[in-house]
Amino acid sequence: MRPTVVLTCSVLFYYLEIVHSRGVHGKQEWPIPYRRFDCRPAADSYCEAMFPFCPTGDRDGRIPYMNNWDVISVFRMQAPVWEFKYGSLLGKMHIMHDAIGFSSAETGRNYTMEWYELFQLGNCTFPHLRRETNNPFWCNQGAACFFEGIDDIHWSENGTLEKVGEISGGQFNEMALWVQDDNQTGIYYETWTVRSDPGPNATVWFDSYDCSQFVHRTYRYLAQQRAKLSSRFQTNYTKIYLYSGEPTYLGDDDSIFREPSAKTLAEDIRKFYHPFRPHQSYMDFVLSLAEAYQKVVEEKSFYLYYNFEYWHLPMKSPYVQITYEEVPLP
Repeated sequence: MRPTVVLTCSVLFYYLEIVHSRGVHGKQEWPIPYRRFDCRPAADSYCEAMFPFCPTGDRDGRIPYMNNWDVISVFRMQAPVWEFKYGSLLGKMHIMHDAIGFSSAETGRNYTMEWYELFQLGNCTFPHLRRETNNPFWCNQGAACFFEGIDDIHWSENGTLEKVGEISGGQFNEMALWVQDDNQTGIYYETWTVRSDPGPNATVWFDSYDCSQFVHRTYRYLAQQRAKLSSRFQTNYTKIYLYSGEPTYLGDDDSIFREPSAKTLAEDIRKFYHPFRPHQSYMDFVLSLAEAYQKVVEEKSFYLYYNFEYWHLPMKSPYVQITYEEVPLP
């Protein structure tokens, strides 16, 4: 859905409520809602993808129109992240990418729909520290991609390619409109889910916004349109957790990096992100791992960038965890 990647906005984003969602008594409500935009801003020219985003998708972001009486098969699809480079390796660690497939009974054509980073995962997770800007610089947009064809081998060899239901052509067309609106308003990628602890009654401070969340939103929309979805297998998805005590709001770029009174905080945030900078030598990478361990585990500190604002996380054991947990179909 490429045009949403280059569309410019006159108004960058809108607030449905005050910046920080609070209850009737002024108490912070969790999780913090993901902030949506009224349209997708143009990506900064500084941000360059190693691999082009959605190279075979329609340049105008169009999704084919289906006849109302058509029967569209819906497929659940998973494959290891960066399978083209590492094969099944990341799949063995349950680090999976998720997508949805469609097949038209009338035309026999197949389609793939997925949501992923415009500039690769690292750029969505950590910023660049540029000499010409005081604040960390982020390249963390994500977007939907729709293209013709399903690479059966890619999805089934080390992952999942399973038919989970059927919808009508009319339901597909309604879904296409919903996807385009969702893609216009949900523009940035968020890697981390932040929780108070690994237990079942944990408080979720922040939720992720990634490929699997897009798949879940689409399934829920289809279920609302009375689509019947079912799987013969356990429907597991990758989650990357941070564990912390109650987060503290710090401010945005203007209040932190353009205010002399916040100079110490600004320096601390830049120092925190320094070990995560891209394009490091092997020796620098080893040293950076040790530095990151010291900050996150020994100092129990993490700076999270969410909704274009900074929060401090007082980290706690087990600090960081990758899970592969079940999320049932709706």
